[in-house]
Amino acid sequence: MMMTAPAGATLAPIPLDLRGLKCPLPVLRVRKALAAARAGTLLIVQCTDPMAAIDLPNLVRETGDIIEQQGDADGALVFHIRKAD
Repeated sequence: MMMTAPAGATLAPIPLDLRGLKCPLPVLRVRKALAAARAGTLLIVQCTDPMAAIDLPNLVRETGDIIEQQGDADGALVFHIRKAD
């Protein structure tokens, strides 16, 4: 028997700690996580590679997903990426 979330239930955020990884690994890991995620899932991505500030917005533009927040925390770039429907 398959269990489904009740209507209106929120999906748990998926944290991705990609600190220390260099280009192109952060964008490849985020692409893989987005492909596996259900619509509406929030990915919270932390990375230290400065290229991620360019690469992740470009990836999201390609995939049609949404960056809800972008900023810095504890020396890392942090992105909140919502998987589109």
